[in-house]
Amino acid sequence: MEMTMRYGKLTALGFIVLVGMMLSLPTFAGTQLWDFEEKHDDWEVANGNWDIKGGIYQLDKGGKAEHSLVGEEDWDDYTVEAKVRIDEGNWAGVVFRAQSEMEYYIYYMNIPNNKSELWKHSKGAWDTRVALNSNIGAAGKLKIENEEWYDVKVIVEGDTFQLHINGELQGEQTDGDYKTGMIGVWGWETGASFDDVMITGDNVVDTLAVDPNHKLATTWGRLKQAF
Repeated sequence: MEMTMRYGKLTALGFIVLVGMMLSLPTFAGTQLWDFEEKHDDWEVANGNWDIKGGIYQLDKGGKAEHSLVGEEDWDDYTVEAKVRIDEGNWAGVVFRAQSEMEYYIYYMNIPNNKSELWKHSKGAWDTRVALNSNIGAAGKLKIENEEWYDVKVIVEGDTFQLHINGELQGEQTDGDYKTGMIGVWGWETGASFDDVMITGDNVVDTLAVDPNHKLATTWGRLKQAF
């Protein structure tokens, strides 16, 4: 009887230790990256004239809120970043938590005022939107200009968004309307180029190791050049 009780206690203790170990194990986030060295059929153009040229995803200068989306509607907390170059015009950036072609957040650079802006788009028309913060002054020594590459990054955690350009925190904003969504790239009456679009998150399926011939060294080299 005593041995049975002792065995039962040991078994219970072992179970508790096992559960504790499982809870303490780190969760590994998955990463997906698009370097546009080849055609990517998973990107869906919402509006605008988009094409891959020379390993770069390019938008011809056109109308308002032209954007292209990729990913899953159930992606929630993640970090999204992309290299962005404004070739002609003034406004381009990164889309996150896109519920649909009309419903999404956009963080973009503004050349004339040397600042960045965060807006929320909603159903109605391509330009149906509200400003969450339209006056984010450039932090650090940032100077936003045409024909220059910038690393634009948004860290999305719950209702909080941390906004970065070239590794510098530009601002932080909160909004709770869109809890999940796809990512994308965007321009407003602007010709722009995008490269090395990357997302990392706990519920993002990791695809970096799928293709052993993927040009990861080249891609990471490009990302590092932004700093």
